Amino acid sequence: MRWQGRRESENVEDRRRSAAPVAVGGGIGVILIAIVIALLGGDPQQFLQQANQGGGVQVGVPADQRVGGEKELSQAEELRGQFAKVVLADTEDVWNRIFAQQGRKYREPTLVLFSGKVESACGMADSATGPFYCPADSKLYLDTTFFVQLDEQLGAPGDLACAYVIAHEVGHHIQNLLGTTDQMDKARRTLSQVEYNDLSVRLELQADFLAGVCLHHADRMKDIIEPGDIEDALRAAASIGDDTLQKRSGRVARPESFTHGSSEQRLKWFRLGLETGDVTKGDTFSARNL
Repeated sequence: MRWQGRRESENVEDRRRSAAPVAVGGGIGVILIAIVIALLGGDPQQFLQQANQGGGVQVGVPADQRVGGEKELSQAEELRGQFAKVVLADTEDVWNRIFAQQGRKYREPTLVLFSGKVESACGMADSATGPFYCPADSKLYLDTTFFVQLDEQLGAPGDLACAYVIAHEVGHHIQNLLGTTDQMDKARRTLSQVEYNDLSVRLELQADFLAGVCLHHADRMKDIIEPGDIEDALRAAASIGDDTLQKRSGRVARPESFTHGSSEQRLKWFRLGLETGDVTKGDTFSARNL
């Protein structure tokens, strides 16, 4: 995929350099720590003053890594961050144009790059969660080490495969802007788990379709796709199907428990968006045959 030297999005919060200090709140916890400090010959008064002023004290974190301190990023991490910013910029250009053609204004999301754990308006999450979109703050969250996992553990290498992941999360942002996410929240209150799982699959397959649409137009606008890229992206879509992931973990695939769709389904809808670029063909909620 041709991406280097192109525009990088400014809608990015890179939290990978930030330390993740352990904060101790007020109350009994602070008092106990003050007692321990006194027993060890330290000054508990200084500790208590810090706790009162800052609402918490960073414990077990080196001074140079507390608030204001930063950790170094490797060259590979820097490169993954630059790549993510370029891909996000591509999604902005595509969806701004599509929304404008429909007489609408596109509200661009923010991409949060993190390492290890992250706090969002949807709660705390860690790298095991995988990339996700939080509708409460309209932000995409990505630990860029997922790109390594996509390659080494899921067998889906290549830049376009990684671009697909970002474009999929942006697809959820599109759904949020169009009101689909709110409809899902309302449905959750009235449906059984199995019924809601079916809706969840349809939501994810539509995000796959929208990812394909986005990459289709990004290539038309900027000529980004190189030989072999499409195969990489399709492999990525197939590798994260519910059935594939369940079998990979040693379990029997149970369709009624699927929340994202089978590998075949994800491949089908992503390919449809990628080949047609036609947003009108992505109504997964009305489709009888997913």
